[in-house]
Amino acid sequence: MSKDIATPGKTTEILKKYGFLFKKSLGQNFLIDSNILTRITDTAEITKETNVIEIGPGIGALTEQLAKTANEVVAFEIDQRLLPILDDTLSAYNNVKVVHGDVLKADVEEVIASQFTKPELPLKIVANLPYYVTTPIILKLLHDNIPVDSMTFMLQKEVADRISAVPSTKSYGSLTIAIQFYMEAELAFIVPKTVFMPQPNVDSAVIHLKRRKEPLAQVNDEAFFFEVTRASFAQRRKTLWNNLASKFPELKARKDELVEGLNGIGIDLIRRGETLDIPEFAKLSNFLADFLAKK
Repeated sequence: MSKDIATPGKTTEILKKYGFLFKKSLGQNFLIDSNILTRITDTAEITKETNVIEIGPGIGALTEQLAKTANEVVAFEIDQRLLPILDDTLSAYNNVKVVHGDVLKADVEEVIASQFTKPELPLKIVANLPYYVTTPIILKLLHDNIPVDSMTFMLQKEVADRISAVPSTKSYGSLTIAIQFYMEAELAFIVPKTVFMPQPNVDSAVIHLKRRKEPLAQVNDEAFFFEVTRASFAQRRKTLWNNLASKFPELKARKDELVEGLNGIGIDLIRRGETLDIPEFAKLSNFLADFLAKK
């Protein structure tokens, strides 16, 4: 089979050959523009000294480009119907392995150790993510502390905007903080909906996430820090006080004491969550944890 899968003609030919029908439930939208794929691999900075994990290879269009530039590629594919297609389209590449399974349920570290011949090489994750599982996948990879140098994802533009947002903008929220706490986020470029088959309803974007040497702020309890940030955005139009008092009702009886303490570290409870940057949320959560412990 000839190379360069990512054209309308070749993609249609492959789908017809295997009688493949898209499953809406799996959010399948295949890229049909090889220029976009080249830009993704360039953004991810893939070299022959790089191992790559891909999530959702589809019929192998992005996998093919990654295989040309990476040391090895291990691709997670959840749809069993695509396995024989991938065997066919990627047959020319001996540095690709396809793992049948759901990355959300996988032991990714075990896969790294068992599937790469040189697991010690720098690892990057690259994927055209289905819209409906974008956030769970990214958060799983972060929370499992996968030893990854960077992650480059094509996802819904609205989600890319939220991940790369800055404080005091409508896109900034708890998802922004959950990712930027660990990663530097850069929205690399916009991808029009016209380069997909079938065509989605909205445009996409490619986002590049590069691991920080250490988290953006010092927190005493990461789980509590993220609990506080989520609570602070529970109702965006409400003040920090209203959102936090809903989450931690025991604060209500000690409001004056809390206000005085937070004023001392430069945080006013009449602010909204979207105005706090990550270091300020770290100060807030560290203070709150100590405050709640002194019942």
